Amino acid sequence: MRPKIINNEAHEATKLSLFSVQIDPNYVDSTTQPDPFKHYPKFYRRFPLDLENPFHSFLHFCSTITYQKIYREGAYALRVNPSAGALYPTEIYVQIRGVKGILDGIYHLEVETNSLTLIYELIDDGLEGYLLDNRLIKGCIFLVSCVYFRSSWKYKNRSLRYCFLDSGHHLGVIEASAYAQDYTSQILFDFDQLALNDDLGFENKEFVTAAIIVGNLKEKQIRRLRSPIPFVCGTDYFEPNRFVESGYKQTLLTTNHQPEILQPQFNFEKTKLIESIQNRRSARRFQKSEITQEAFFAVWESLNQPIATPSYEVIEIYAVIQSVAGIEAGIYRGKDGLKAGNFRDKMGYLCVNQAIARDSAVVFFFVSEFQNYRVALQLAGLLGQRVYLSATYVGLGCSGIGAFFDDETQAFLDVKGSILYAIAIG
Repeated sequence: MRPKIINNEAHEATKLSLFSVQIDPNYVDSTTQPDPFKHYPKFYRRFPLDLENPFHSFLHFCSTITYQKIYREGAYALRVNPSAGALYPTEIYVQIRGVKGILDGIYHLEVETNSLTLIYELIDDGLEGYLLDNRLIKGCIFLVSCVYFRSSWKYKNRSLRYCFLDSGHHLGVIEASAYAQDYTSQILFDFDQLALNDDLGFENKEFVTAAIIVGNLKEKQIRRLRSPIPFVCGTDYFEPNRFVESGYKQTLLTTNHQPEILQPQFNFEKTKLIESIQNRRSARRFQKSEITQEAFFAVWESLNQPIATPSYEVIEIYAVIQSVAGIEAGIYRGKDGLKAGNFRDKMGYLCVNQAIARDSAVVFFFVSEFQNYRVALQLAGLLGQRVYLSATYVGLGCSGIGAFFDDETQAFLDVKGSILYAIAIG
């Protein structure tokens, strides 16, 4: 018997088509954008991150500002993680236990000030109490959360997709930063998120999407937080979206589990990987020029590394190759060519008439007959982050594409699964 599909209704309800884009072009007043940074009150203790300290450097590259862009309407702070519309709904919290020089506690990783804000001091309790295995973890437990109004302010109901995709990108950043420091990591999607949201003081304005462990299990059992953390809003104002809130809650069921958890074996030189994390940007345009097979296969290799999680969703990867030296243009799945042809104009059209898809060398599509929508989208976002970093590593540009005509793209690729994400390199 096939397991119940969790939240396919949300995917169907947020599809784009040529007609839907025409009747709702989604214009917003940029002056009303909610604050993209969360700050706890000034009386909370803050600890600046010292990049000369390897552990601090690891935390820094999990969530930090990498570049400032100045536009007519103001400055935009670009971060290690890409985000739909540069709205950055994700926040990072980290429990640190048993690390020399750092007080055992739960911290908010405050990206704007590059510091750790202590929001809860541990005694015999901690985040382990909410996990399926509540044994003590020496090291770090990261939580990725979404202040969803930052995204729904612009994208309305479709922001549910972008919150999950952005969360996956942030998981990919943490995965890469851990790899650069020779730490192993494991991603968790199944734990008591509703209770954790309550105890972290999120109310209905923020929700946890995933956890990632960078540390070692000990035999001691840990109880849940002895007292809740006071509420602090992640934006300067807030408007609820019941579709997003309901869509999130419907995914909080146990996912399929895989029997073996494998660590990815990337072929990255560690110092150069850190530079790639720092220098990653979303390309705004591509030249219609050829890329090398070596560069393409470097990106492809990173996509095919395992994801260290007990949760399991099959993500199929399709590549529409448009200009790679020595490879015939066409649609590919893995190493198999499915259909030859020049599809540049089709790519531009399907990706909501975006030149960046038309002019790129390759457009990857992530497809899934998912069981759990939240998990599948986060895995797609993590794979997207791998594309960004490996493309940057080999000197290519990259751009994630969250907007495409869903049904027409599905028909073009001739797939049964849902199109979760597209990402272009060139």
